[in-house]
Amino acid sequence: MTLLVITNVPDRAAADKLADALVADGLAACVNILSPCRSVYRWKGDVQHDEEFPLFIKTTRERYAALEQAIRANHPYELPEIIAVPVERGLSAYLDWVAQQTRG
Repeated sequence: MTLLVITNVPDRAAADKLADALVADGLAACVNILSPCRSVYRWKGDVQHDEEFPLFIKTTRERYAALEQAIRANHPYELPEIIAVPVERGLSAYLDWVAQQTRG
């Protein structure tokens, strides 16, 4: 099963570095680096307002554990957002490509 994994990083350099590592290591077939957004959240008792770059990472359920470990090891945040959403439907040729690109 294909997964869409979402994380956010604080700047474009961190986004490029993480995306390159995940694709190079075969943990992600593709990573979309989105435009910066404004995130509002509570951290250690204070409300934070930060600019972040969202990443949409395409992988498989089989590669998720290794992907999560790689994100945690290479992420600049103490507690990174890592959310995996199952892809229920999609172009079968594209989903097959994701599976081929992430075979361990």
